[in-house]
Amino acid sequence: MTISIWRYSHLALAVSSFIFILLASFTGIILAFDPVAQKTLPYRVNNFNQITLAEAIPAIKKAYPEVTDITVDANQFVILNGTNEQLENVTVYIDPRTGKSLGIPAEQSSFFQWVTAFHRSLFLKETGRFIIGLTSFLLLLIAVSGTILVIQRQRGVKRFFSKIVRENFAQYYHVVLGRVSLIFIIIIAFSGTYLSLARFEVIKTQQISHNIDFDSISTDNKRVPAEFPVFTKTLFADVKSIEFPFSEDPEDYYTLKLKDRELVVNQLNGDILSEIPYTQTAMLTELSLDLHTGRTNWIWALILALATVNILFFIYSGFAITLKRIANKVKNKYKAGDCRFIILVGSENGNTFFFARTIYKQLLDAGEKCYIAELNSYDTFPKAEHLIVLTATYGLGDAPVNAAKFLSRLEKIHQPKPVKFSVVGFGSHSYPDFCKFAFEVNNKLAAQEWALPLLEIHTVNDRSPDEFMQWASQWSQQAGVQLNISPAVFQVKPKRPQTLTVTGRSELSHAEGAFLITLKPSGRVKYTSGDLLAIYPANDHRERLYSIGKIGDAIQLSVKLYPGGLGSGYLNSLKPGDKIRARIDANKHFHFPNNGAPVLMISNGTGIAPFLGMIDQNKLKSSCYLYCGFRGEQSFRLYKDLLDASLRSLKLKQLQVAYSREGDKKYVKDILARDESFVASLLDDGGTIMICGSLAMQQNVIELLEDICGKVNNRDVSYFQARGQILMDCY
Repeated sequence: MTISIWRYSHLALAVSSFIFILLASFTGIILAFDPVAQKTLPYRVNNFNQITLAEAIPAIKKAYPEVTDITVDANQFVILNGTNEQLENVTVYIDPRTGKSLGIPAEQSSFFQWVTAFHRSLFLKETGRFIIGLTSFLLLLIAVSGTILVIQRQRGVKRFFSKIVRENFAQYYHVVLGRVSLIFIIIIAFSGTYLSLARFEVIKTQQISHNIDFDSISTDNKRVPAEFPVFTKTLFADVKSIEFPFSEDPEDYYTLKLKDRELVVNQLNGDILSEIPYTQTAMLTELSLDLHTGRTNWIWALILALATVNILFFIYSGFAITLKRIANKVKNKYKAGDCRFIILVGSENGNTFFFARTIYKQLLDAGEKCYIAELNSYDTFPKAEHLIVLTATYGLGDAPVNAAKFLSRLEKIHQPKPVKFSVVGFGSHSYPDFCKFAFEVNNKLAAQEWALPLLEIHTVNDRSPDEFMQWASQWSQQAGVQLNISPAVFQVKPKRPQTLTVTGRSELSHAEGAFLITLKPSGRVKYTSGDLLAIYPANDHRERLYSIGKIGDAIQLSVKLYPGGLGSGYLNSLKPGDKIRARIDANKHFHFPNNGAPVLMISNGTGIAPFLGMIDQNKLKSSCYLYCGFRGEQSFRLYKDLLDASLRSLKLKQLQVAYSREGDKKYVKDILARDESFVASLLDDGGTIMICGSLAMQQNVIELLEDICGKVNNRDVSYFQARGQILMDCY
């Protein structure tokens, strides 16, 4: 809820003020070049920071019989008002060392005067000044709310400048450029706000009035200005202005305005008659003017210009993000109560809705009644048969704003009949809490009596079209609904199928048993254990996926033969030397970890296939533990020789086998429960648990892990899932 408040505040502030921010930014960019142009003028003398008043004033008075005042501007140009030797009134730039005239100050160009007036007041006088001041304040609030949103997005202040996942051009550069220019925009906004408050005397300005006791002014110990102690100690670089005495009367004096105080100096002996320090508000007003205009430093002026250009970009990108979010909303064709298929979406920025809309349209095209909504809209769906959840994760593993209420609603609202569900998590491996909320949703759904998992949870890294299409293909097969999601939808190039040759296969132990088949790709193909092999048994759209075990340089599949099974029947008909066309899909979320930490592999039945390959590829001999379940010893015999060899070569450290139809009649879950302390310590030590097999087995194991993690590790199982310590590939 907090996230939504900041997000909507950020948007509301931007929408309400963008026109004035646009005008102020555009004119501000133009005005930033005025200080740059001023710095190119040849009126600043060398070593200006070393010149003292004691050194300069005698030379100036010698060159000009009468001096009214001297001003040092923001460019450290020295401007003199006085009378020259021809008794002419002059206003000139001078060299303070010699009094030599360097040029005559020119008025600001009419163009810059016009832009300055527009920038300050929009030509609306005091009303315009108030609007610009308010705009500066709103810009400050926009910057603050944007900062909080980035902190939320990056999971804390320490990760503020960590990598940003690129979802689209507008989103990516809105955040990246926002972080780079944030401090400069805050300075622009704060200084502009402060100057407006000072202008309208909300912040009281300092009124300086010197109280001088003229009767006590000393005329003794006369000195020339070059000997005045205050002049010998004061550098021209610290001076704002000097007002000279009008006459030689002792009651006339020097008024010396420095950067931090104002002094009245006796013209006869240099005594300080009065000294008033500037207040903090006065000095902050001066600093705000310097920072807001860039008048003191041309590099700072250019930085301000670039930051202001970014503000213009933020107006564009912010609205592009908002319009995209609005465009992603779908108007349902059918009511929720009439639909077989329900799609619920959790999305912070609206990007996940793009994928959800793709599925929604495909289901409608297939003649199915489908309903799409945010996760927070979860309710009773009387005719629902399938529930599809597509959700991102936000912040520190949190729910997106439109999914924050889902888990609490799920506990209260139950479906009237069994519903098959599938969860797809969207995230980025750049963040430690990868798809954490999606794992929580999947685990909570699996715990509901009415919910039946159709597929294991599927994760999509960095909005990968390939990974999403992989899920869509599996879901389409299991749900019995044809989805024609082509790569063209995501503007990606489809993968070409490979030619593979059958190099070997085992015999069936019985009519409905399992068998191993070995295939070798033609040419060089990059793949590893855990990847997926897609075959097309009938040479049509129907696709069947099998998990790959890489043994040597060949692909090994473990296949259970089903009576009338399209994929298993086709593979069973193959003989050594036969060739097939198939596609290899990378399945990166189920690859063997290469961090050296221990790995616990859990499987039942033919789910052992990728683990056989991973164990064979364990060249570094990381600690591998295999817990597997079979109906009986005859089913296990197919893999026994391979595993015994792995134990002898130390590629496999420990093997635990459970038989559900023989002996003690235990499932793999039972032997894991027996060794719960080992399982818990493996997770605490940074180890990985990999699960492959049936969805029913996966659900039982996850329930057990929930219990172990909560009781022993004091963590939710989703904590380890989000950190990639629990990997699953079930069917």
